[in-house]
Amino acid sequence: MRTTLIVTNDFPPRPGGIQTFLHSMATRLDPDRVVVYASTWKRDAGGRAATAAFDAEQPFRVVRDRATMLLPTPAVTRRAVALLREHGCTAVWFGAAAPLGLMAPALRSAGASRLVATTHGHEAGWAQLPGPRRLLRRIGEATDTLTYLGAYTHSRIAPAVGPGPAARMVQLPPGVDEKTFHPDAGGAAVRAELGLTDRPVVVCVSRLVPRKGQDTLIRAMPRVLAAEPDAVLLVVGGGPYRADLEKLAGRLGVARSVVFTGEVPWERLPAHFGAGDVFAMPCRTRYGGLDVEGLGIVYLEASASGLPVVAGDSGGAPDAVLDGETGWVVRGGERTAPAETADRLIALLADPELRRRMGERGRAWVEERWRWDLLAERLRDLLDGPDGS
Repeated sequence: MRTTLIVTNDFPPRPGGIQTFLHSMATRLDPDRVVVYASTWKRDAGGRAATAAFDAEQPFRVVRDRATMLLPTPAVTRRAVALLREHGCTAVWFGAAAPLGLMAPALRSAGASRLVATTHGHEAGWAQLPGPRRLLRRIGEATDTLTYLGAYTHSRIAPAVGPGPAARMVQLPPGVDEKTFHPDAGGAAVRAELGLTDRPVVVCVSRLVPRKGQDTLIRAMPRVLAAEPDAVLLVVGGGPYRADLEKLAGRLGVARSVVFTGEVPWERLPAHFGAGDVFAMPCRTRYGGLDVEGLGIVYLEASASGLPVVAGDSGGAPDAVLDGETGWVVRGGERTAPAETADRLIALLADPELRRRMGERGRAWVEERWRWDLLAERLRDLLDGPDGS
């Protein structure tokens, strides 16, 4: 395996799905052949301390830029080139193609012979705007491979980067640690802790932002409660939308049936998935496709946990659901979304056998297709290149 420089803004302890994706992949590469160049999570002392403690625990070298956001500026490019040369790296993995992939020509000139750039939901947004679209094409032409999450992101990005780069695109979605996310991960303890032991629980694990659709779930609750009076919506995660969501729950009279946990440490997330009977995140596409779900790894984590899922139809979210088998896809952006979501939730809460069947199918699907070890092998092959050197 080549020595690889990973260049990214998305790396723990900064929370998020892309961060988990990159870290999970990095830990499955040879630690003696990985160097990570990442932005700093927070400038305040607490954030710096958390970042330093996290970095010290990693089996590979992590180099932090002082900036909280890396951009392909001359200074950042010079430092990336210096790290490449210092550690003898011949492969580069851009954790997000846009915009850091614009450094690819300089890194190739400095000795990188394999350059891989991963695309997510935001690159699909770039593909729709003339200026960013041109930059995305430059990134595609300067790298050896662009990876994509699923059918939706490929359909948006491939036409934007042109026929040559499009022909070199390879699917590389995030995976799921099926040994961490499983049906016996501690959900009963979380239920007891929150006073939910005897109540039907719909759980949503996600950052609290409008695209994720927590407001749709709250709007669905009056209808759900009419059918299942003891039901509760467990909203796991933090974010800028929380105050609005709490006000909405109060205005609709369902505040006593909506529980907000705030941010939860990563190691406790599997237990919070397990606290639910059903997982739901009816995500929506916003701003004409500029704010879109790239894949939705939480649906797969819920499936690995043995839960049926109710997903929105934003972007690539349906790629993470076998509609009618592991759960259902609802129209997250429609005015009818709360009613449609409520009907699906009611059907699942009322039918333990349906929940069991969908949960078992979802678990099996994750084991068949979405395990980290399978996907990490694909990344290793991309970084080594066709000659395997």
